Amino acid sequence: MTDSRKPPERGAGPPDDRSLVRAAQGGDAQAFRALVVRYQQRVFQLALGMVRDSDEAMDITQETFVRVHRYLPSFKGDSSFFTWTYRIATNLCLDSARKRGRTERVELDESDAEIEARMDPPSAALAGPQRAALNAELKGKIEEALATLSENHRAILLLREVEGLSYEELARALGIRKGTVMSRLFHARLKMQRKLREYLDIETKDEAEGEE
Repeated sequence: MTDSRKPPERGAGPPDDRSLVRAAQGGDAQAFRALVVRYQQRVFQLALGMVRDSDEAMDITQETFVRVHRYLPSFKGDSSFFTWTYRIATNLCLDSARKRGRTERVELDESDAEIEARMDPPSAALAGPQRAALNAELKGKIEEALATLSENHRAILLLREVEGLSYEELARALGIRKGTVMSRLFHARLKMQRKLREYLDIETKDEAEGEE
């Protein structure tokens, strides 16, 4: 007679966020540590992209997880854990900017329908000829272009283009309406494209002059 029982599974993948959150809410310190390890680098990169200072980004990252730990018992899972965490981190970045008087007002003067109809596809702000020629120098140009944007615009570009959040996730992470997400993302991409075109035009002219 053959044994029909299945052998124990081996090499199972790491636990998902929901399992770790439940365990952490029950007091499992190792589960909370696993969540921190999973997301701390991504939170740091988000903060660094917004505040442009590594020390401040590290402080924001640490404060983010202090608040995550503090409020985790009340987290109900209406949004994903990483969206909730990014919202905390983004708010801390914007608070830091406001304290320094750097936050710019974002103009929302178009209807949601008009904006959505004109929205470029994901990553359009960094698409085109410049993507094919992406190199260390151009990466620096992209960082310079990002640095010229307001914190609101920089946050939404990083969350969308780098982290790949959906419009619904962006709305939750930033605490704004979906229509506002579309409008803000449209204007952020437009400004980014203009800045990159300026840089690329300068490089093209320099190359042309060098060939003469």
